[in-house]
Amino acid sequence: MGERYHRSQILLEPEQHERMRHIAKRESRSISDVAREVISIGLKVLANDEKARARRRSLALEHLGQIREAVLERHGVYEGDLVAEARSEREQSLERARRADE
Repeated sequence: MGERYHRSQILLEPEQHERMRHIAKRESRSISDVAREVISIGLKVLANDEKARARRRSLALEHLGQIREAVLERHGVYEGDLVAEARSEREQSLERARRADE
């Protein structure tokens, strides 16, 4: 045993423990050895999933950039103040509602 190990305690579901015990017995290995292999495989899968998610996010941002460019080319830059306009519309709506209640 030339490798250094870090002792960790984990709680397994009964079915997980039984399946690992079965594999360990069938392959003349310890449950710990099987658990290390399962964790190693799982970590590789998770790393690949994260890479795939990062790639999808990158592609989505790239697509949004293309949409932004197309909108800018077609419509130009909006020069108004959207926040002020939204506030004004809300105030007008509230005023209409107040008048309707009177």
